[in-house]
Amino acid sequence: MNSAARPRTAGLLGLASALALIFLPVPSAHATGKTAPAKAPAETVKLRKIGIIGSGKVGGSLARLWVKAGYEVMLSSRHPEQLKPLAQQLGRKARTGTPREAAAYGDAVLIAVPYGALPQIGRDYAKELAGKIVLETGNPYPQRDGPMAEEARRKGTGETSKALLPGVKLVRAFNAISAVDLNSQAGREGPLAAVPLASDDTHALKAAAELVKAAGFEPVIVGGLERAKDFDVGTSVYTRVLTAEELRKQLGIPD
Repeated sequence: MNSAARPRTAGLLGLASALALIFLPVPSAHATGKTAPAKAPAETVKLRKIGIIGSGKVGGSLARLWVKAGYEVMLSSRHPEQLKPLAQQLGRKARTGTPREAAAYGDAVLIAVPYGALPQIGRDYAKELAGKIVLETGNPYPQRDGPMAEEARRKGTGETSKALLPGVKLVRAFNAISAVDLNSQAGREGPLAAVPLASDDTHALKAAAELVKAAGFEPVIVGGLERAKDFDVGTSVYTRVLTAEELRKQLGIPD
C-alpha cells in the first residue's frame, strides 16, 4: 500500500474498533474449530433472505455458501429460467427470479455483475433497493466496461458505486477475492482467509460481517467507502489470499 494513503486511517480507527466488538459468528456449515474473538453483543443483525443480482461465478458461489449456512436466497438474471438447475441443486432454500424480484426479496442484496452494468441497476431498481443493505462486488475493467471504468479506478470504487447506487446502505465486499478462491478457501482449516469490507453505514457493516463469516471467511473492516480504493484492482491485496492479520498489516490497520 502507498504510504501516502495511511493517514486516511486516522478518522476511521474508532469505527473499526467499535465494530470489532459487535461482530457475531452466525450459524454456518463451515466448522473452523476456532474460538470467535468477538464478544456477544446485545443487538444482532437479523438477516434470513438474500437477493442475488448476477448469479455467475461469484454470485453463484456465494449462493451455495449461504444456503449451506442456512440462509434463503433468490438467484436472478435477465433469464431466470437458466438458473433453475442451480436452484434445484441448492435445494428448498433457493429460488429464482428477475433482478427486480431479487432486489425486492432480500433482507440484504448482493450485486455481482460486471461493473459497467451498475449504472443501469441503480436506475432500474432504485425503488426496490432503497434503504437496503447492498453488498457490491464488481471491479472496473476498461477493456470490458469502457470509459466509466477508467473514471471509477481514478475515483475509487467505493465513491463511484455510492454515486451509482444512491439511497442504499452500500458495502464494498467480496471484490478482492477470486471466484476460484471463494470455493477453495471457504471454511479452510487454520486462520480463515480474510475478506475486506468498506462502508459508511455501521449497521450495513455488521450485516456484511455476518455474511462473510457465514460464507466461511474472516471479515476485516477497512473503513468507510473512501477506503474501498485500498483493496481495488491493482492494489497489493487484490485477489491475494491473506489472513486477517496479514491483510491488516498490508493496509496499515491495527488489530
